[in-house]
Parts: sequence; structure tokens; C-alpha cells
Amino acid sequence: MKNVIVITGASSGFGLMSARALAHAGHIVYAGMRETHGRNASRVAELQQYAKEFDVDLRAIEMDVASQSSVDAAIAQIVQAHQRLDVVIHNAGHMAYGPAEAFTPEQFAQLYDTNVLSTQRVNRAALPHLRRQGKGLVVWVSSSSVRGGTPPYLAPYFAAKAGMDSLAVSYAGELARWGIETSIVVPGAFTQGTNHFAHAGAPADEAVGKAYADGPTGDFGEVAFKGLASLEPADADPESVARAIVEVVAKPFGQRPFRVHVDPSEDGAEIVNGVADRVRAELLRRIGLGDILHPRSIG
Repeated sequence: MKNVIVITGASSGFGLMSARALAHAGHIVYAGMRETHGRNASRVAELQQYAKEFDVDLRAIEMDVASQSSVDAAIAQIVQAHQRLDVVIHNAGHMAYGPAEAFTPEQFAQLYDTNVLSTQRVNRAALPHLRRQGKGLVVWVSSSSVRGGTPPYLAPYFAAKAGMDSLAVSYAGELARWGIETSIVVPGAFTQGTNHFAHAGAPADEAVGKAYADGPTGDFGEVAFKGLASLEPADADPESVARAIVEVVAKPFGQRPFRVHVDPSEDGAEIVNGVADRVRAELLRRIGLGDILHPRSIG
């Protein structure tokens, strides 16, 4: 089935890879990004050329996930063009790297806005259409850091991703009776092939950052990054995250997995998530809401 899909943060990384892969799978894909007439204008041109070269339906769309009006306009444009929206993929995110104390509260808030509040803006724009349809799929790109190993100097990112993952879990239950499915894709720490680490934000308080660098924690950055890289198999491919998303979208209604882990380094997140998701399922059954563990077909 050809789905109408919108994916946020699709100018690079997992978002761009997934947008291309979904387009090749035969879907109509809107790659959301900001500043399509500014710094991302070249990316828009590249996507247009890519779509023409491979004869796929891949379109860039202006969507600044930090702006409700921008998100509203993008979703309205998609629905007006196709009279429906089938799949929403929450991928937009940003990483920050450095000692937690050296980040200002404002920096934490900005990171939470990008990684967590952005999903709420998109949901408030998109979900009314999915609920009216009585069907749809919401895919959340989480992180193994939510419940896997957590090396130092990534606290703001870890905390934000944990918030996003928790929101995804709550939404899953609230949307199930509306015929809307939820899948949470959990990538591991891919240190190569994306710009996550290269474009990571830095702490604003340089004095505190220097204190950590000159103190007993001075080796954290080098040791942690080298350690993560050493755990990653030589054949680890970030495109595997895009392929996992394509597989989720392709599955029939009611057969899509609640979680999919794509973690070549095997940092333990799959084990811990398995326990947490089982505890959630058991509690819902005990309180009489076991039916929301699976989406209800309304059609």
C-alpha cells in the first residue's frame, strides 16, 4: 500500500536516510526540514534531483518543529494535497556533548524543545486527521540511551530522549482505540555515518567545562567516545535504522511491533525495555485496560 508519510528532521542523518528508503519502497514521502529557502535550499534541490533520478515520490516540505504555526501549515498542506495522512515519523532531534553542570538551564530547555516538545507540536497538528480517518501509524525514533548504557557527558540528550520515549509510550495507549498504531524504533550509538556527534551542542558555561576538563574527569570525553566506537561492529550501518522503519511501515495493521531495536553495539537497552514494556502491559491488564495494548480497527 502506498502511504502518505511525513518525517521530521529529514535534512540529514536517520531522517534523510529513512525518507529516501521509504520513497524507494513506493510511498509518498514528505521530508520535513526548516529553512527550505535558506540554509537547506541546497538540500531541497538535492532531494528534487534524487526523486527525479530514481523516479520516486520524495518531497521536501518546510517544517520547523520549533514553531507550531510552521508545523500546522506543513500538515495542512499535505492533507490538502492528498485528503489523508497515513504515517507520522518523529525523528527530529539534537545532541549535546559535555559535562551536565556546564550546560545552562536554557540549553536544557532548548534541547527538550527539539527532542520532546517538537513531537507534541506535530501530534497536535496531525492526530486530528488520523483520528478522523480512524487509522494511522505514529513512529517514534527513540534511543538506546533511554534504558541502555549511559556513558558520561551526554546527560541533556539522554534526559530529553527519555522524555520523548515516555511520551511515546503514553500516546500508544491513548491512540489505540482510535485505530492508530505506535511503533518505537530504538537506534543504538552509531558513531559513524551520521552527524549526531559532529554537530552536537557544547556547554555554554566554559569555566565549568574547563574545571571538568582540568579535573579528575578530564579523560571522560576521549575514553567514552573511543569506548563507544570500539563496541560498534565494523559493519554497523546507520542505514539499518531506515530499513527498520521501512519494515515497520510495510507490516499489516495490527502486526506492527511496539518496539524495534537497531543496536549493533548491544548496550542492553533491548533487555531493559523488554522488562519495562512487559510491566506496562501487565499493569494495563490488571486495571482493566488490556485492550489498549493493541490498536482497534475502526473501519
